[in-house]
Amino acid sequence: MNKETAFRYLHGWKLFGLIALTVVAFTIGTMQLYPDWVDSVRSAIRVTARTSFILFLTAFVASALAVLIPSGFTRGLVRERRYIGLGFALSHLVHAIAIYTYGQLNVEFWPARNWIANAPGSTGYLFIILMALTSFQGPASLIGPVAWKRLHATGMWVIVAVFCYSYFMRIPMDSVYAIPYSILAAAVVVRLLGKQAQAVRRRQSALAASQA
Repeated sequence: MNKETAFRYLHGWKLFGLIALTVVAFTIGTMQLYPDWVDSVRSAIRVTARTSFILFLTAFVASALAVLIPSGFTRGLVRERRYIGLGFALSHLVHAIAIYTYGQLNVEFWPARNWIANAPGSTGYLFIILMALTSFQGPASLIGPVAWKRLHATGMWVIVAVFCYSYFMRIPMDSVYAIPYSILAAAVVVRLLGKQAQAVRRRQSALAASQA
């Protein structure tokens, strides 16, 4: 089965269902490794942070990859970006539930945090909710195509900033966080290069059309 055939089979809600099943299975499977409930929930926070990162990264670079490396696979990523994005929203919903549960189990968790510490994550979640809601036809039609495009473009960069901040602040405590931080930085470069390449193609097409 080639990559285009795989994407045709895992189209739309089937792909979302597979993503949802994978996220839940990884979360439950990881939790089973820890007999202590607090450690188990903490592991759920970690695993959903990683699944969310992978899914967001895929949606973030999809259009740029389709421009820079055109293929059936990259075009498939663009076609299925909505469902990948909704999969990311689901993963981060599970992540939020795990954080809330951990806060209930560890009474020192929430008092140790303040609004400044919570602001980046809360802002990110606000945009995730808005972007997920406007991924459906009704809300998208309500706000119009221009506002939709601005919301999703802004939301993408806000979430990138939140991820960058989160990983960067953890590097002094554990250097392993430099890896996802570097990956995210590379993804930003890929996206910007994709936008630049797309702009160049549009100018070339406009020039060719004017000379025809």
